Amino acid sequence: MSAEFNFNILVGYQNDIRIKTQMEHKKLRILLVEDSPDDAELILCELASGGLSFDSTRVESADAMMAALSAADCDIVLSDYSLPNFSAPAALSLLQSGEKDIPFIMVSGCVGDEAAVAMMRAGAHDFILKDSLARLVPAVNRCLIEAETHRQYKVAQTALQKSEARFRALATNIPGVVFQFLLEDGTLHLPYISEGCNALLGISQRMLQDAPELLLDMIVDEDRPSYIEAVDISAARLTTLNWEGRIYVGPAPEIKWINMRAGPRKSPGSHGGVIWDGIATNITANKINEIRIRQSEDQLRRLSTHIETVKEAERARVSREIHDDLGGTLTAIKMDLMVFTSKLPKPSLALLKRIASVNQLVDRAIESSVRIAAALRPGILDCGIVAAIQWQTREFQDRTGIRCELRGRQDDIALSPEYSIAVFRIFQESLTNIAKHAHASAVDVVLTQADGWLVLEVSDNGCGIRDGDRFKPSSFGIRGMQERTRDFGGEITITRAGESGTKVRVRAPLVTQITAEQDTEYQHRLF
Repeated sequence: MSAEFNFNILVGYQNDIRIKTQMEHKKLRILLVEDSPDDAELILCELASGGLSFDSTRVESADAMMAALSAADCDIVLSDYSLPNFSAPAALSLLQSGEKDIPFIMVSGCVGDEAAVAMMRAGAHDFILKDSLARLVPAVNRCLIEAETHRQYKVAQTALQKSEARFRALATNIPGVVFQFLLEDGTLHLPYISEGCNALLGISQRMLQDAPELLLDMIVDEDRPSYIEAVDISAARLTTLNWEGRIYVGPAPEIKWINMRAGPRKSPGSHGGVIWDGIATNITANKINEIRIRQSEDQLRRLSTHIETVKEAERARVSREIHDDLGGTLTAIKMDLMVFTSKLPKPSLALLKRIASVNQLVDRAIESSVRIAAALRPGILDCGIVAAIQWQTREFQDRTGIRCELRGRQDDIALSPEYSIAVFRIFQESLTNIAKHAHASAVDVVLTQADGWLVLEVSDNGCGIRDGDRFKPSSFGIRGMQERTRDFGGEITITRAGESGTKVRVRAPLVTQITAEQDTEYQHRLF
């Protein structure tokens, strides 16, 4: 005998005890079909001596029985077989016509075996001889328990049917497929799949249930390994299955993106089997929108990169023109002024002062042109990123009075010109933010090279950046630093440095980390 069978017997036994306990505290309503008052008294005394609490109504005809049934419900009918104007078969037929599930026990003094068998086949629950009334109370209890059990079963069946109807209505109207699949001994079974199967997968429910392996065949080859891995992990760890991938639908075939999400549990009665209950939905529209958003982001990123490239080229051009044209012109003016002064026969003191003043103005203009040209594009960048960082560190300290110390690499680091400019501009912006907002007295700069990456760290001992400052709409400096880093495939973090101060950490690839093919690989995988 199986453990499951023993469990069912135990549950049934406990249910019978619970119902019997309820019956013992309930006052029964008994309908007695009997023409003999003496026999009726004997029957009622037997019931009372058996510990039953009840109210009884005695009837002798069909009309009286109909009236009694209409006036109040009864719990059980006890009927003699033969009455002058009525009979047990007629009473049973009358009771059954009312479609009420009420136990019927025939209690008679003398009746043939054939008549008794006929009554039992017609629906009577038991047959008691009047000279064996000791069986009456156990029979009544048993019939009442059976009737209550049957009533509860019908209630449960009705509730189950309503629940199934609600579930099917929900499953039918969900924009996707509700499914249940079982993985046992490496074989996939589909006990249930909703009506949306044909709309989503282009295949009928019956066909997929008969051949569940068709689901694996529908998955695009590139996405099949990730599906198998997701199922294996979910089965091994009993964690939620959440998989996105492409499937072929229809004879054309059309490619759809679906999301499959299901909760696993051990299958009862199986050895190592896992059953999933879940839903599969069509996410193709979301994926198309994702493609468009990514393409738009790529276009914006390329546009931003192009703008920065054009801007740096324009800065270099303007810097050269200031240095070459304006600087050359100012130098020529200074030289001509010196020649003009030496040619004067006997200049007056006032004229000499005026010439000296003009000479100073020319010197200041030359210094300004050099400073502006360097700010637009420092020529030191042509000497490499390390030299540029060293120069900017000294220039920042001289200009602001804030101690700025560079540690780390002193020899040059091989970095492409485009990346060098981007890293240098990020360094400049970091120092600008320190000068404007940090209220710092010292800045530490660390420049290193490791595992194919240039690492630049800028830390100050100022008031420290607040979390909200990094996400303010007006934080264009920080946003520009992040965009520049993204353009060259690097990484940037801006955090608080200890209890106070701010630390900016930039990682730049020494070689191109993202190729054009890798950059568009995501889009190529979609359709």
